[in-house]
Amino acid sequence: MRTLLAALSLVALPAHAALTVLACEPEWAALVKEIGGDKVNVTSATTALQDPHRIEARPSLIARARNADLMVCTGAQLEIGWAPLLQSQSGNAKIQAGQPGYFEAAGVVSLLERPTSVDRAQGDVHPAGNPHLHLNPRNIERVAGALIERMGAIDAREAPNYRSRGEAFLKRWRDATVRWEKEGAPLKGMGVVTYHKNLTYLFAWLGMRELGTLEPKPGLPPSTAHLTGLLEQLQREPAKAVVRAAYNEPRAAEWLAERAHIPVVVLPFTVGGTDQAKDLFTLYDDSLARLLALLK
Repeated sequence: MRTLLAALSLVALPAHAALTVLACEPEWAALVKEIGGDKVNVTSATTALQDPHRIEARPSLIARARNADLMVCTGAQLEIGWAPLLQSQSGNAKIQAGQPGYFEAAGVVSLLERPTSVDRAQGDVHPAGNPHLHLNPRNIERVAGALIERMGAIDAREAPNYRSRGEAFLKRWRDATVRWEKEGAPLKGMGVVTYHKNLTYLFAWLGMRELGTLEPKPGLPPSTAHLTGLLEQLQREPAKAVVRAAYNEPRAAEWLAERAHIPVVVLPFTVGGTDQAKDLFTLYDDSLARLLALLK
């Protein structure tokens, strides 16, 4: 307990200062804003059109990390190539791993696709499991609950506000989840091909089938040989569409879709990925609408 209190004293805010948050991805920036409202200053280190695996730790990002009271990331090594550099080069003791000012969403949910062994020959495999956890609304609910507590511990003065806003968000979120699950029921069993294993949680939540990926192995770009083999597979087991995230390169999806005579569906993946996906709620609204259009 003394250790925790000492750690919290490092991140305690001066009177009347807004909580400054650096989110690693847009979905967590959106969640922090839902909880904190105008009591937080939050920015995202990445945009919806960037691959969160591959970000450069630019001086402007290091400067934002230096001034952050809280850093909110996905974890599970999604940001391993750049977030540790932000932490070390910022010189900010608050946001170092193990401190209250560093929060990982993956630490409060159960991850899918945890490998039994890890070998570089398998591609860019994450030892802790698939990190793209935000595309199951039940995971968002769990992360929100933990983040409400963490923000309140760091910024005790505004803790009642975070709890009130957080509880209101969770009520709306649970109601929306029930609606989404009802709307998405017709998608159960639909088979699709995706670019990368970044939509796995969405498909698992909706009961859809992931028949293959355009990447031969995670993190490796599509090859002609792999795409040709995938096309032959689809002749035996047809897919309804090729589905890719907004940040994924389009050419391989279009190549396969044209030859398999199926459409390409582009999903926002995160907040800002499409014009319609302006926040967490519309992220799910738009994703479902785009998938349900395949049934028309």
